[in-house]
Amino acid sequence: MTEQQTRPPMSMADLSAEQLNEVSKGTFADLMGLHVTELGPDRVRGEWTVTPQLHQPAGIQNGGVLCTVVETLASTGGAAWYGERGVVVGVNNNTDFLRAVRDGKLTAEATPLHRGGLQQLWQVVVTDEDGRLVARGQVRLQNLPHRS
Repeated sequence: MTEQQTRPPMSMADLSAEQLNEVSKGTFADLMGLHVTELGPDRVRGEWTVTPQLHQPAGIQNGGVLCTVVETLASTGGAAWYGERGVVVGVNNNTDFLRAVRDGKLTAEATPLHRGGLQQLWQVVVTDEDGRLVARGQVRLQNLPHRS
């Protein structure tokens, strides 16, 4: 086993947005240019710039990028809230695409709708530079307590 496979999962409870961006270098979210600007148990915000590398063949932002941002921010917020109790994993991601975007900066904000002992439900809203709604997503997370 590699060190990565044997190391316990990292807790998001005490990470700042800057620290999360640092440990995320080289991940899929980093490759898309997602930069987390706020990280806490009650809200996570991030932003990225739409570039041709993130387009689908019709020349607009690929929906998979939006789904990834929704999943990443909701999971990060859920993990920050769940903290040292264990880890969270996404079990459902439902993202609606509402406005096509070809370029510019997008901002996403994740907030909790429900946080229970077994599951959490987070909503993520994506807007463009003019504050127009681009996408809305909802992620259901499973809370997995550490085993003793």
